[in-house]
Amino acid sequence: MANLDRRTFLTRAAHAVGGLAAAQLLGGVSVAAGRRRPNIVIIFADDLGYGDLGCFGHPTIRTPNLDRMAAGGAKLTQFYSAAPVCTPSRAALLTGRLPIRTGMCSSKRGVLFPDSAGGIQDSEILIPEALRGQGYATACIGKWHLGHLPQYLPTRHGFDSYFGIPYSNDMKPCPLMEGETVIEEPADQTTLTSRYTERALQFIREHRKRPFFLYFPHTFPHVPLHVSARFEGTSTRGLYGDVVEELDWSVGQVIDALHTEGLARETLVFFTSDNGPWLTQKLSGGSAGLLRGGKGSTWEGGMREPCLAYWPGTIPAGSVRQDLSSTLNLFPTCLTLARAPIPTDRTLDGYDLLPALTGKGPCARDTMFFYQGAQLWAVRKGPWKAHLTSQDAGAKAQQNDPPLLFNLDIDPSERFDVAADHPDVVADLLKAVEAHRMTLEAVPSQLEARIEA
Repeated sequence: MANLDRRTFLTRAAHAVGGLAAAQLLGGVSVAAGRRRPNIVIIFADDLGYGDLGCFGHPTIRTPNLDRMAAGGAKLTQFYSAAPVCTPSRAALLTGRLPIRTGMCSSKRGVLFPDSAGGIQDSEILIPEALRGQGYATACIGKWHLGHLPQYLPTRHGFDSYFGIPYSNDMKPCPLMEGETVIEEPADQTTLTSRYTERALQFIREHRKRPFFLYFPHTFPHVPLHVSARFEGTSTRGLYGDVVEELDWSVGQVIDALHTEGLARETLVFFTSDNGPWLTQKLSGGSAGLLRGGKGSTWEGGMREPCLAYWPGTIPAGSVRQDLSSTLNLFPTCLTLARAPIPTDRTLDGYDLLPALTGKGPCARDTMFFYQGAQLWAVRKGPWKAHLTSQDAGAKAQQNDPPLLFNLDIDPSERFDVAADHPDVVADLLKAVEAHRMTLEAVPSQLEARIEA
């Protein structure tokens, strides 16, 4: 297939329906050409740790609805965000590309701020743009953090509607936006989760007769923590537990609405987090469970996330998948489900997750690259993870020669460096790093420019 530029891709995507065969086999999912395309819901928590859910081992935070998702669908135990902080992680999910390829990372400023002049570029193709070309209704409800200036807002990048805050809730001012208009400043954060949920349910009801894509990136449990009166003081884990339990309630509302509207068997629901827990916030932050490190680090606790996928009748109930997978995989997975053409004019870093989710085969991913800002710090291939650079909380970053090496199947806590015992594995991982670097092109960072006063 010839390379497609962004405009040609979107034009062809809009006319792709008529050229389909009578049926397609999508990762083991049989989808008749005349049948409605499946709905897709991605629920994205903020700073939620690997160990913060009941179904991932937390002893006191009650998450019955997320546990129900796990029991009725798949739990992915080796699932990674593409970055250890907010902005690059979100850019990677929506584009299927490592942030180093899109300019949505920087070693000087980790994320976008209210004084930032940059944001997601128009040359990038986001999931909602590709799906809208296939007749999908699209909505973003929650935290955006890919640029707050008009040209970077969700409504300029494929979303029909937007309701949420443009960046993290600890950044001032913290405006609540409807489309491209500020409707409340500062936002009443105690009601954000409940208002987001109400909007999500409204979107589902209003679009039950056509395929839809709902991107639902929650504000919490990013600090400062806020919770509605209904959940305040209800968790034995304290305020952090209250917040997570309200998020669990929100997930339950979405799942129940899909069942009530008769859409559960036509909808893929995906739940995960943008990065690991903010450990320096102490009791206001979460837990990475048995994993080392947290938010901002390339240790497992910074980028391995709790992940659940739910699709009754398609994803086997109670399945546990150990495939190496990532938020980068959501872009090709969503496009495959929507029968949208995959763009060929750019490097994509994701692989279709459908074979793994449906139990038809493994995910094609076998390698994962871990960036700290714009610098490659670690690489995983199979069970082996090498840290070229590492940094523990409160310490300076250190270059590792040879790299630290861990077998994550045996030692997911990254406690025992076995590089000396496996020089051949270290050499193989370094070859993977060099091959990866050969695919990179210099892209200006969008995170460093500031609005002139």
